Amino acid sequence: MIKILKLQKALISIIIGVLLLVGYLILRGQKNDSSIYMLEASGVFLMLGAFLFMYPILFARKDSAGCVELDPELDPEADSEEPSPVADEGVRLP
Repeated sequence: MIKILKLQKALISIIIGVLLLVGYLILRGQKNDSSIYMLEASGVFLMLGAFLFMYPILFARKDSAGCVELDPELDPEADSEEPSPVADEGVRLP
């Protein structure tokens, strides 16, 4: 579902934010003065990820009935369908 709604960038941004937060906690334990920059970068990436998660909802298109269309990248039903084998009469497929 994440791939269909184009939320990969948001997920990557959240992961980077969490990793920077862990880096901040490690540097803070070593009493490093520059650890505050890791905390600031972590906050920026977490806020960016939150905005990117809301982006498809905020800028979705509405149809004539007022329903929201999220404009997915791929149709989920089209990917899962495989062509079914057609058997001739007298030939049985397992």
